[in-house]
Amino acid sequence: MYLANLDTEWGVFQFEIYFPMNLRTLDLNLLRVFDAVFTERSMSKAADRLHLSQPTVSNAMARLREKLGDPLFERSSSGMTPTSRAKLLAEPVRQALALIERGLEGESDFDYAHADREFVVAVEDYGESVILPSFIDWLSQVAPGLRVRISPSVGTQILSDLREGRVDLALDYFPSQDPSVHQVCVLTDTLLAITRRHHPQMTERLTLETYLDLHHVVRAHDGKSRPMIDLALAKRGLSRRISATVPHFLSMPLMVQTSQLIATLPRRMALLYADNFPLQTHTVPLRVPTFPVYLLWHSHADHDAGLNWFRQHLIELCRRL
Repeated sequence: MYLANLDTEWGVFQFEIYFPMNLRTLDLNLLRVFDAVFTERSMSKAADRLHLSQPTVSNAMARLREKLGDPLFERSSSGMTPTSRAKLLAEPVRQALALIERGLEGESDFDYAHADREFVVAVEDYGESVILPSFIDWLSQVAPGLRVRISPSVGTQILSDLREGRVDLALDYFPSQDPSVHQVCVLTDTLLAITRRHHPQMTERLTLETYLDLHHVVRAHDGKSRPMIDLALAKRGLSRRISATVPHFLSMPLMVQTSQLIATLPRRMALLYADNFPLQTHTVPLRVPTFPVYLLWHSHADHDAGLNWFRQHLIELCRRL
């Protein structure tokens, strides 16, 4: 939840602006469905998130459309695209749901606004660049005494660090098999390729032929598995022409922006780099699956009110990225 310092009267006021009809006639469960569809941009993913069937979600959205007199979402090649009305509704609905949830949960034992504490989060550069910057910025506003220390994510060492209390939370691409470690999938992502702008071999669409002809900079992997793109290519008996192997994604845009190299990396990172470097993004020219990002913590922290508060807000942010 993202509303630690929300003024209750303001939240209700916003809610009433967008819902002038008599709330006694509105099934509030419809708002939960709306929030899930807006977040996931997909009926099926929203159904999975809410543990409902897809027909139930579709029926709920039909009822809400009728109540509000607006289609709310339109199908497009990128999923369910919200209408202007839906975009206006999204934040007030999220605030209202968060207020209700907080009321049902009761007051937290953790005084976040006045707490003086450091949380240690183990992440690779994906979490360091995509997830944590906006979360830390928000945290500095609502809980200025809280600090985040980023610890390098090092393979199997994550589990021992969690077990021994050296790390509070960890973000990883792989679930833990240790029953004492809890985990939740906080988001999924896919791949994009990046090149410098005005690359001489680039046309309007990146073809598989061009992709294989270019020289690649790749991230070294830790041996748990091969990169998804290489697995997808191997199924066709193909492989990339690798010119450089680097330890982190973060160095890729620096190398690519001044060369004719190409790099393939997680979509959110590619878009972030394209906003900050003279880069162009390209759809990878073959089918690749999505991959999950997990948040892990040890069971000994289950009754730590401060960590529970921190973790819940981090999860909420991840699911809205």
